[in-house]
Amino acid sequence: MATVIVTGGAGFIGHNVALFLATKGYEVIVVDTLERASRQSVEKLRARDLPILQLDVRDRAAIGKAIRGADFVVHAAAYVSVEESLEKPELYMENNVLGTLSVARACLEAGVPLVYLSSAAVYGDPERLPIDEGHPTKPLSPYGLSKLFGEEVLKLYGRYGLEYVVLRLFNVYGPGQTSSYAGVITRFVERAVRRQSLIIYGDGTQTRDFIHVGDVARAVGLALERKPFGEKINIASGRPVSINELASIVRRLACEECGVEYAPPRPGDIKHSYADIRKAQSLLGFQPSISLEDGLRDLLISYTGSPG
Repeated sequence: MATVIVTGGAGFIGHNVALFLATKGYEVIVVDTLERASRQSVEKLRARDLPILQLDVRDRAAIGKAIRGADFVVHAAAYVSVEESLEKPELYMENNVLGTLSVARACLEAGVPLVYLSSAAVYGDPERLPIDEGHPTKPLSPYGLSKLFGEEVLKLYGRYGLEYVVLRLFNVYGPGQTSSYAGVITRFVERAVRRQSLIIYGDGTQTRDFIHVGDVARAVGLALERKPFGEKINIASGRPVSINELASIVRRLACEECGVEYAPPRPGDIKHSYADIRKAQSLLGFQPSISLEDGLRDLLISYTGSPG
């Protein structure tokens, strides 16, 4: 039985990955400071008897000891709020970049392969669509820059023998998403269940590429199986969805009487973004399996106990 360490394994994406890998027969050990973990995610991990090591990945000695004897590390530990990163850029550089540096060095020394969960935020404002992995990287936020620096750290250590895979995640959503990771889907659903109008910034024609956290977890599992070391791979649906279309689906599923309010566009918002996922399809055999409508229904059930 292969052992997988999931750093940030009590976070939104991390705990979903940890639970999925456990169902696939991996021995999973979660590493997390628990400072931003939700009570629900910790309860889910403990219900599956997954061990949780409470430590900071920046602690080189501690993370080195934790991964000793592991077969893989999935590095999901990071601060993830674009808005917070604009207010506290130093915090994001220190936590995200130094955390990745510490984990990468420990993996190199222990000979343990690493799957790094990066972000579409590394691309910035798209110069072409769909966005392929060769697209220029020009992040618009300290968060995006911190994830790109993490990729560069792995590239550097790769020259010395580190085996790694970078998964660039697009707009991830699903049950267990906390306020610190909240995107437009979470905000829409929270307002809809309270019977409040949905607020759209701009005219709503802007597009995003939404991927369910369950599909992200499957992609991680495929990366562990296929081992496409040295590759950077987009993980997304490959389908652009306008914010107006998203609002329409949420209203139909949860609150048809809820109105839509338009507010001024937020500075720095990207107009259009969606991924080219052919590399994920060819290297991982990955195909998104959860439609946006099914994913939204799943999310609504987690809030209300019923899909409407």
